[in-house]
Amino acid sequence: MSTAHVTHASSATLDSGPVFGWDVGGAHVKVSMADASGVVLDIAQWACPLWQGLDHLERTIDLVFERWPLAHTGAAQHAVTMTGEMVDLFEDRAQGVRAIAAALAERLGPRLCFYAGDAGWLTAQACAAGWRSVASANWLATARWVATRVPDALLIDIGSTTTDIIPLAGGRVVARAATDAGRLATGELVYQGVVRTPLCGVAQRIEFAGTAVNVMNEWFATTADVYRLTGELAPQYDLYPCADQGPKTENASRTRLARMIGRDAHETDPAEWRRFALRWRELQLREIGVNLARVTAAHPELATAPLVGAGCGRFLAAALAREEARGYIDFGTLASVPASRSDWAATCAPSVAVALLAAARGGEAADENRSAASRAA
Repeated sequence: MSTAHVTHASSATLDSGPVFGWDVGGAHVKVSMADASGVVLDIAQWACPLWQGLDHLERTIDLVFERWPLAHTGAAQHAVTMTGEMVDLFEDRAQGVRAIAAALAERLGPRLCFYAGDAGWLTAQACAAGWRSVASANWLATARWVATRVPDALLIDIGSTTTDIIPLAGGRVVARAATDAGRLATGELVYQGVVRTPLCGVAQRIEFAGTAVNVMNEWFATTADVYRLTGELAPQYDLYPCADQGPKTENASRTRLARMIGRDAHETDPAEWRRFALRWRELQLREIGVNLARVTAAHPELATAPLVGAGCGRFLAAALAREEARGYIDFGTLASVPASRSDWAATCAPSVAVALLAAARGGEAADENRSAASRAA
């Protein structure tokens, strides 16, 4: 990651007050609120189709202020990570980082910093030169924090759109690549999730009622239709419109799945369509499993390491752990949040991680200041 010609955010901006951790994606914005001691108090997620315009981010910021009025005050500290720079609203990723950083700086004030991995924490202005370190670094924020709790593990964050598979060894992140392009090559990034992925991107051929059939290359259905029928996708994480803009009922999901193979839902009973959904689940799990094996092959010391599950699709990570007889740890249990927020913490893991990393950095700065004052006395 590039560290040249960047201005680092002052540690003084992170030494007191509540910390808001932002994960600004292309489809969702996730925000966590922690106190200065690193206790997570609240977490929330909003749909934010950034590819349709920065006004969606502006409206989401308004919703954050509405939920947490303190976020709009001088006491609030804001720590940001992002992946939204990839959306096709922007000419390239550099422009995306600059635009998102500028939009947030205008609304969030001076106590704002951006997570940049090995480059540290950057100001909004420094993001123009340091964009490579800021772009799509949310997986690294999550992994760095998890590594402080579980030194040897494979972190699997399965969200609405993508899956991250991140090796941790000896308390360090040992991923072979840092960029999306590189991680797609190593298997550390799989562009499949449990909500927005078109089913024609999961498989080209599938078995239905005992017969293998070709899949239509049309955006007739998404993975959300599959997991509504398996009962594994909670409604609060099912935020995007269906492929046909129709209802999110089981019957409507069966109709959309049927279209994928040129059928109508009334041709067979609901039990058969649920079996069909489970077949899609099996194929997606297999694809993630193939990439998990690819990542593990590069790190044989992690062959029996536990899986740490994050994201709204982490039920698939738990399933992989069972298949491979590995241990399984839910991110929500690591974050030490109230039980009522544990599920949200795991689903919004990068926002929680960036808040906790920022709070820890502020605490370290405060300790250094106190030590310096004591030495001076």
